[in-house]
Amino acid sequence: MNGAFIMKPTAHLLHGFIGSGKTTFARQLEQEYGAVRFTHDEWMVRLHGWNPPEEHYSENFVQVENSIWDEATLAIQAGTDVILDFGFWTRASRDAARNRVCSLGATAKFYELFCPHAIMRARALERSKSPSTDSLWIDAPGFDKLKATFEPMQDDEKFVRIDGTA
Repeated sequence: MNGAFIMKPTAHLLHGFIGSGKTTFARQLEQEYGAVRFTHDEWMVRLHGWNPPEEHYSENFVQVENSIWDEATLAIQAGTDVILDFGFWTRASRDAARNRVCSLGATAKFYELFCPHAIMRARALERSKSPSTDSLWIDAPGFDKLKATFEPMQDDEKFVRIDGTA
């Protein structure tokens, strides 16, 4: 190798709730690192519509997640940085992502996007007033129901904290 230094690819993993600024930040990382960005909501909208039927949502969610992981894996194996704009709402999903990325020989870098609850809620409801290509429709009761399932980062998890308020 003539002393050449080869950098491991990085998977930038975005954790945060609806409206916390994940996709905005993902786009910034995309520009900064030239990484391939995978935004889960964009794929959901493209494949299943802006407001997919609730009875098929879980099945559609898993299908999209698996498809993105397939593509992200190919990119990582080719030495390319990726951005996974998934949210990673549970500790189990974050641990699984870390393990998966590391098993591919890449570096897992988590970012926690945060902002006040009222701002996240207002953003989600505002963007749900008209169809979008990058976010799913959500109403106030849905937002509140989903918020109850969100697990914040824990102190023992390594991450970079990003203020998504602006």
